[in-house]
Amino acid sequence: MALLEVQNLEVSYGVIRAIKGISFEVNEGEIVTLIGANGAGKTTTMQSTVGLIPKKSGKVTFNGQDITKIPCHKVVHLGMTQVPEGRRVFQELTVYENLLMGAYSVKNKKADFKADIERVYERFPRLAERKNQVAGTLSGGEQQMLAMGRALMSRPKLLMLDEPSMGLSPLLVDQVFDIIKEINKDGTTILLVEQNAGKSLAISDRAYVLENGKIVLSGTGKELSESEMVKKAYLGG
Repeated sequence: MALLEVQNLEVSYGVIRAIKGISFEVNEGEIVTLIGANGAGKTTTMQSTVGLIPKKSGKVTFNGQDITKIPCHKVVHLGMTQVPEGRRVFQELTVYENLLMGAYSVKNKKADFKADIERVYERFPRLAERKNQVAGTLSGGEQQMLAMGRALMSRPKLLMLDEPSMGLSPLLVDQVFDIIKEINKDGTTILLVEQNAGKSLAISDRAYVLENGKIVLSGTGKELSESEMVKKAYLGG
């Protein structure tokens, strides 16, 4: 069953057509990846899907509901949460306060919040160690963990990750992809935008290739990782 459906999405910046009528879907329980070069339209697609930037045309359906014109802050209440490119943690707040901000959309009891934050600390032990530290003083990898933990505090049905491995060391990249797999295994559907095509295709159920605002190829992660076109353009083959 499709949890997210994007149909004929068009996005323009002035006279420039950034996204040219693309359609894709994310089924419940999947990891789906959008891959492509810089400027292909991956981040624009994600941001327009959640309502951060306006759509020229198209339709977005989430969990059976038309959310095309719903503001992004209300989309979070429906169960769709984005971890933006560059992490965007609240630099002057502590780790704990950042996680608290992630839970603003969840109407729960204090005991439920405590359980949620303990689950985040269990998944990201470094955050528990640093819970009273100001977020702006964390390393890049720690800030990425915080951004992901903050998103999980909203209890998303769909977690959207924009370039989670950007700027991280190879060891931390491996760790981030392992965490993504664990989050998915625990029942959260994942939409991933990622330049590291090899790593992302290896964990993806399905993927789409974007070029110049158009989807030019789609298939399972395995199919695309074996595609000569993908190997040549994105895998160094």
